[in-house]
Amino acid sequence: MYTETPTTGTTAPVRASERAYRQLRGEILDGILAPGTGLLEVEQAARIGVSRTPLRAAIARLIADGLVAGRTGRGFMVTEMSVDRIGELYEVRRALEEHAARIAAERRDPAVFEVLRTQFLAAPELLRHGKAGLRRYYELIDEFDLALDVAVANPFLVGALAGVRTHLARIRRLARDNPDRLRSAAAEHLLIVDAVLAGDSSLAAHATHVHLHQSLTSVLATLRGSSAVPADPSPPPR
Repeated sequence: MYTETPTTGTTAPVRASERAYRQLRGEILDGILAPGTGLLEVEQAARIGVSRTPLRAAIARLIADGLVAGRTGRGFMVTEMSVDRIGELYEVRRALEEHAARIAAERRDPAVFEVLRTQFLAAPELLRHGKAGLRRYYELIDEFDLALDVAVANPFLVGALAGVRTHLARIRRLARDNPDRLRSAAAEHLLIVDAVLAGDSSLAAHATHVHLHQSLTSVLATLRGSSAVPADPSPPPR
């Protein structure tokens, strides 16, 4: 069993609670633990190889992230990602990302966004290379997000964006990969990058608005015809 007791050496071991948190969070975001999956303390502690105390600490963090909720009876469950909740998430995403794009256009380092521009220009070719290309594309999106965060230089806004992006990672895996949509999304990101490079805050916000509208439309079109998520769920237990 993993222990939280430090050992000698140059690298401190990952605490049991941190290890449990990382594993459960990764499994939820990857869809291994699907929405609605029950999580019993004893079972999960044994599976991960930690005691119940660090497992509870990990669950508490996942509840704060909005990834886990208590359920009637006993134990916990992975929160649902319904059509309604996805719409609510995008309401917050629009407010945050459009404002972040405005600020980034005013404070950006042009050299950083010039590199991103070159990479987004090459994205359509990248997406022709199967899983490896898709993986690199999502890495490019992460790099774009990081560049915005650095340009914004506001820890409160960046922290709020991080919370939204946690749930967006789940949506990526619930919605099927659509090559046509990914190519369009790459072009939309390129427009945002161009607006930021030009220092045009209004255009950057508008380009972001268009991208998020298209993204939500695509996600909902996919999920409304799928049994992957419920259409109108009950609120999670509090």
